[in-house]
Amino acid sequence: MIRAGLIWNQNSHRNRGSGGPAPLPEDVIDIVPEQPSHLMAGLRRLAGEGVELVVIDGGDGTIREVLTRLPEAYGGGKLPRLAVLPNGKTNALALDIETPLGTTLEDILASVEAGKPTKRRQCLEVLRAGETTPERRGFLFGVGAFVRATKLAQKNHGRGFFDNAAVGVTIAGGLFRTLLGGAGDRWRRGEPVALSYDGPEAARRFIVMASTFKRFPMGFKPYGEPREGLKVLTVDAPPRSLLRALPRIIRGDETSWLADHGYRRDDLTSFGIRWEGDFVLDGEPYPGGDLTVRQGPSLEFVIP
Repeated sequence: MIRAGLIWNQNSHRNRGSGGPAPLPEDVIDIVPEQPSHLMAGLRRLAGEGVELVVIDGGDGTIREVLTRLPEAYGGGKLPRLAVLPNGKTNALALDIETPLGTTLEDILASVEAGKPTKRRQCLEVLRAGETTPERRGFLFGVGAFVRATKLAQKNHGRGFFDNAAVGVTIAGGLFRTLLGGAGDRWRRGEPVALSYDGPEAARRFIVMASTFKRFPMGFKPYGEPREGLKVLTVDAPPRSLLRALPRIIRGDETSWLADHGYRRDDLTSFGIRWEGDFVLDGEPYPGGDLTVRQGPSLEFVIP
């Protein structure tokens, strides 16, 4: 039987007030970090005890924090297999790899025992200029309207909207703000962003969004038909013909009309991005600057 360890985030949405993880099999190591600084020590313990399957009980933010530290904790060697128990406010990775809400540790261990097929996903890595070690690892990166939409989503969480409901409410709210705003509205005017694959000079962008996901909530296809690898969507500011463009982007339509109106899709292995505002990675804002976003390692996920 594979040696397994559980990372249980007591602050994740569906774990709050539960009193702790459910009773575990004797051979499963449980790590319950009381604060973020404890996570690395827990991961190093799993590596030291030969854990080959790390089960992450939490949402996308918990997964981001584990992935950021995991390669260092395992000493740059072979990474363990991973699994997700989707108990956060947002669970986009779980949706992408088809791990349903309500999945339990027992479901994951039974899948391993039965030899069921696993799924692979590449994460993305964010590096600051001059650094060789990624500052963060995750799956969904964005600037511009993406940052504002994320803050709107956090307010919607406070109003009781989660998962797909939060996505729908956030898109509707962002669209409403953008359509009603005048030329100087902060949603419409965008951010001065320089992209390495689009010339060295900064241009005003409504949104830049990069991801290694294949599937998105509510069947959205912002990058076109589902496929592997690092994909980037850029929209010039102010966004032109947004009401006509948005349904095409959501459906994944491939049409020259989108590019002609400032909506661009690219498949890349890495790109440079420079601007002064924040970026968001898997739901959390961080200071921007001169960054490289690149395709990260391929990760193996056990699914129920």
